[in-house]
Amino acid sequence: MASKKLLALLALLQVLSLHAHAAAASKHHPKPGAGGGGGTCRSSGFLQGKTHKCNRKNGSDCCLTGRKYPQFRCSPPVSAKTPATLTLNSFARGGDGGGPSFCDNEFHPDSALVVALSSGWLRLDGTRRCGKMVRVSANGRSVLAKVVDECDSVNGCDAEHNFEPPCPNNVVDGSPAVWKALGLDQGEGEFKVTWSDV
Repeated sequence: MASKKLLALLALLQVLSLHAHAAAASKHHPKPGAGGGGGTCRSSGFLQGKTHKCNRKNGSDCCLTGRKYPQFRCSPPVSAKTPATLTLNSFARGGDGGGPSFCDNEFHPDSALVVALSSGWLRLDGTRRCGKMVRVSANGRSVLAKVVDECDSVNGCDAEHNFEPPCPNNVVDGSPAVWKALGLDQGEGEFKVTWSDV
């Protein structure tokens, strides 16, 4: 009987530990509790971090040696108003977006209305969104933006990803022009929005 209670306690501690790791994301990693909405999408594993020089423009969160970062191969279901966390990213050469955009292998100026989507939304949910337009809405305003990049929810902590951890599963990573069109303060770095396919 005592061994069953001990096993149950160990299982509970393991679950709590997984939740603690999953909550430890920022920049392209919203603050704990900034979930993406309904549906189930759990972490598929963890990436071991390593410290390296990364571009901290727009408040980038850089990987730390010894820290484990959750990975996601899915995103919450897409609806007419899909809840998401808008983060700020420069897709320009030398910006904090790392290399060229995933969809077109190009850089985009900060004046372009472009976004990156978490891996599940970009391509892993069966819908290919590269080059498509999406509507992003916040505070009674909305903007149409072109999907040009992936906010990689599986890989990270390397040069291609600006030595940043994998993205959470509920991110719309917007250019400064997207933030401006929505009338949002870029200093906040992240904001709750909804988005939809057009």
